[in-house]
Amino acid sequence: MTESPLPPPEGTRRALIDAGLRLFGQQGFAATPVRQLATEAGANIAAIAYHFGNKDGLRLACAEEFGRRMAAAMLAASGATVGTATEARAELKRLVRGMMAFLLGSSGASEIVPFMLRELAEGGPGIDAVYTGFAEPTHRRLCALWGLATGTDPEADATRLAVFTLIGQLMYFRIGRDIVARRMGWATVDAAGIAQIADRITRNLDAMLDTDGGP
Repeated sequence: MTESPLPPPEGTRRALIDAGLRLFGQQGFAATPVRQLATEAGANIAAIAYHFGNKDGLRLACAEEFGRRMAAAMLAASGATVGTATEARAELKRLVRGMMAFLLGSSGASEIVPFMLRELAEGGPGIDAVYTGFAEPTHRRLCALWGLATGTDPEADATRLAVFTLIGQLMYFRIGRDIVARRMGWATVDAAGIAQIADRITRNLDAMLDTDGGP
């Protein structure tokens, strides 16, 4: 599905990035002092300058780590090599189910999604890093699968918007998880709930692909 993501950061660098993801996501970049970041990571303040140059550099590293973890989740959800329309449809369904499991059922998503939502709200510089390193190549790959599944131009406006529509469904269930659980009468969104959500989205996907001319 995607190229293998870069290896994860280690040691103090990893601890500082984890602290940045948590604190920037909870408090925002401007409201998070360097000392608090270092304390959260169990590191010396000087370690931020050593590993990232400054707090801005740590922010960028957090954005890059968001993209790396999302890419790793996509790769884990991916199946075999795709060469036919039927295989492309099956791969899109695998990715829907895998990403729903990651976004709703993984503690890893809870660590990174708030950071990215805050970055988007603040118009932070990490947006460019995530777009270049993860969002654009992933969207292009999904468009290629969509085009193969439907026999349409993968870079047509309609295809690109269709893929954004699919991604939007996935992201809503992550962002609106608590609202969904309350309206559904669930105590929480557990594995059974995630499976129901994935079933609904894959049925939506089938309908969208059929409308666009897929097999």
